[in-house]
Amino acid sequence: MPSRLRGLAACAVLLAAGLTTIAAPAYPERTVKIIVPFAAGGPTDVIARLIAQKLSNRLGQQFYVENLAGAGGNIGTANAARAAADGYTILMASSSYVVNPSLYKNFPYDPNSFIPVTLAAVTPNVLIVNPAISAQSAQELLTVIKGNPGKYTFASPGIGTTPHLASELFRSTYDLDFAIATYRGGAPATEAVLANETPIAFVAMSTATPLVKAGKLRALVVTSKKRATALPDIPTSAEAGLSGQESETMQGVFVPIGTPRATADLLQREIATIVEMPDVKSKMLPLGFEPVGSSSTEFAAYIAAEMAKWKGVIINAKIPQIP
Repeated sequence: MPSRLRGLAACAVLLAAGLTTIAAPAYPERTVKIIVPFAAGGPTDVIARLIAQKLSNRLGQQFYVENLAGAGGNIGTANAARAAADGYTILMASSSYVVNPSLYKNFPYDPNSFIPVTLAAVTPNVLIVNPAISAQSAQELLTVIKGNPGKYTFASPGIGTTPHLASELFRSTYDLDFAIATYRGGAPATEAVLANETPIAFVAMSTATPLVKAGKLRALVVTSKKRATALPDIPTSAEAGLSGQESETMQGVFVPIGTPRATADLLQREIATIVEMPDVKSKMLPLGFEPVGSSSTEFAAYIAAEMAKWKGVIINAKIPQIP
């Protein structure tokens, strides 16, 4: 090739490279919305705001939280599913994401509408009792309930929450006879146990930990596979002799399907780093949040397993679908 043609070819290559750079600007170039499908102040909102602040600092654009509560998380999640797949709308979802497809009759979005980015953190459930209950261990509680069929009531934060399903799993596994009273969230359910209105409950650790540490409630087990950092003296359900009772509430990050893989991968790396930062962990761990920061592939496998598990519990407990 003559030298003149070689020079033109080289210029064409450089021009193409420059055009590619222009066509694929660095992310993010503007503000990014994180949809939380629950009210402000709840566990998912707390984690989302911690992550949003750090992402803003690290990536140079504002990441802000928008709370779109309602229908057990379905309204905000459906809104996120309809968003443009450009990385500027992120969903921070709780375990309603894996429960609701089996719980709701008219489900407003397809779970396949999202790319799982990372499991940011999990909150184990904890079995708590009012101090008026004589049981000092899970095995003693089983004895108390079996000896008094129909006498006791468990508080539930809401139909289809993992604490509610943990109660159903506990009841069916050990063929127990107790009622379940539904409250509007984890805080009211915990307060009901504190007031001895409904003296027993499975609740997320984030709502119960301060009261357990203060001695106002007694924790019998945590439902995680290993002991929780926030309550290291409380045995796991397996350690307490309860088989197959593991349950937790996830805090997971998603983006709409079609979002550039490079953007999803960047978010995964950043969030996995953020949840392990000492100042972030110092806020998360005392409330019962355990940082995870999984890969997208690991998170997808987790979602599939959790969907199958809770579908089985819902069917076995004969929980009617919500219209």
